[in-house]
Amino acid sequence: MSGTGSTRHICQLLELAGLDQFIASSYGAQYDVCVKMEQAITKFDHIEKERLSATMPQKEITVCQDETFHPETCLVAIEPVSNFILLEKYADSRKASEWTKAMEEATRGLPITVVQSTSDEGKGIVHHVKTDLGAHHAPDVFHVQHEIVKGTSAVLASKKKKAEKLLEQASKDVQSGIREKEKYLQAPHGPGRPPQFDKRIEESLLNQETARKNLEVAESYQQQMKEAIQKIGTVYHPVNLETGELRQVDAVSESLNDCFKTMETVASDAKLLDRSLKKIQKAKKVIVDMVATILFYHMSVQTKVEALCMPLKVEQTIMNTLIPGLYIERVSRQAKRADDRRRLREKSIEILKPLHGEDSPFSGLDADEIEMIEKVAEECANLFQRSSSCVEGRNGQLSLRHHGLHRISHRKLTALTAVHNYFIKRRDGTTPAEKFFGVKPKEIFEFLLNNIDLPGRPARGRS
Repeated sequence: MSGTGSTRHICQLLELAGLDQFIASSYGAQYDVCVKMEQAITKFDHIEKERLSATMPQKEITVCQDETFHPETCLVAIEPVSNFILLEKYADSRKASEWTKAMEEATRGLPITVVQSTSDEGKGIVHHVKTDLGAHHAPDVFHVQHEIVKGTSAVLASKKKKAEKLLEQASKDVQSGIREKEKYLQAPHGPGRPPQFDKRIEESLLNQETARKNLEVAESYQQQMKEAIQKIGTVYHPVNLETGELRQVDAVSESLNDCFKTMETVASDAKLLDRSLKKIQKAKKVIVDMVATILFYHMSVQTKVEALCMPLKVEQTIMNTLIPGLYIERVSRQAKRADDRRRLREKSIEILKPLHGEDSPFSGLDADEIEMIEKVAEECANLFQRSSSCVEGRNGQLSLRHHGLHRISHRKLTALTAVHNYFIKRRDGTTPAEKFFGVKPKEIFEFLLNNIDLPGRPARGRS
């Protein structure tokens, strides 16, 4: 392998394989093929989107939104459950008006309603979501944590490093005093009072102990800050991951405030600079939106469950058992550590197990009703979106391509979006489009074979 499949690499492949005797392998000929392929992919996207949306049931969705720069402003919006890219387009700016215009074009003809958007706290996106879309804006928990990390991690690490150097120097002073004493005792010396080696060594030992305590304090501050930042992500859930119970708004608010109280205490005790305190205060302002997102989730779930018009006992089971179990199952798939994934998966199985027995509240329902309940419960479990990592990952891919190409044209960007939606498959073998529309799309590769002509034979070689 000498690199990615660029036009020049395709030319080189044809030459090395000896196919340049039958197919034109010049850059110009292959560039024309690439252009036609990108145009055909864009055409396929339009055809399939129109065909699939015609049979797609009306549904409410959450989107994750963010911008990236190539250096042109590129607006990206993804439906996180299916990972379907709704919007990936260059714009003049990232103002709210540009976002609104781009989203209207991207969702035109689709039977969807955007009820929530997860993103950073950019003013343009927030105004676009709350005012233009009339949807709920959910803050990205990563950006909240990252804001605190930017303001505190480097300062606390610097204090720890300084304490380590002081301890290292104090330890050297102790060893130096001991060596000087031993050297003095081993060598002959004249009359006179000997140097006060013991006093010097004792002072050095005191300095060493003080330096060790200072290092322990610095490490403690760093660890407390780290744990408080991580705890934000742990408590910011509508379901208690340990017990499987729904978490009320007041409990989430109290837990988040406790995290910031710990961080403020550490910052004060560690005597961090004002700019570090400002970063913490800036992140703390988002607590209101985080709590509002928990409230929005509970109200939305309650509305969806009541719309099923089931008996009270069934509704309570859906709310208190089925949805929490499915939510924990979803979180288990997203956990980073294998131990956490296994623990959460076991907890989910434990919660959902009583629903499959003979004494289950669902036992008296027919198959269609159970299927509808499971579908609504799955939607409710996926409703809470606290991260826009799918967009961040996509932006990273685009940045890598831009780095290699120096510029991504509008045509190529549209083609890359379609390839992501209709060609790339996940572990279960489905594409984002199939998950989003609920129907399997046609094969994009087959469409290209039927709509793109191969390049002509190469020109006869000149003497």
